[in-house]
Amino acid sequence: MNKSNQKDKPRLNITTKDLSRKQIIIPIGTSNVERVMTQSNVYITNINRLLKGIKLEISADFIHPDNKGIVVTTNKVAVPSDLNVVEKYMKELNNLDSSNIISPKLS
Repeated sequence: MNKSNQKDKPRLNITTKDLSRKQIIIPIGTSNVERVMTQSNVYITNINRLLKGIKLEISADFIHPDNKGIVVTTNKVAVPSDLNVVEKYMKELNNLDSSNIISPKLS
């Protein structure tokens, strides 16, 4: 009998969980998108400070422009209360026209 010395092929066990990231879309006017993007790092820091201040376990990672406005990408799946925190912060910014900011939604 011939015995083969072939090694077993490695097996990959891949498991998936629920979504690990979520996007919060904030529809705003084009001029506001440009203003947000110039100071996006400051806005992310402040949003995270607010989220941490009310003891939420979500944090914002980055902001990027989208054809609908801006998108805030978070580390966890956001819930409606998280949206309210982000919306309130964005509407209180002095350099943005808050009338152009529409309620955020999840994507």
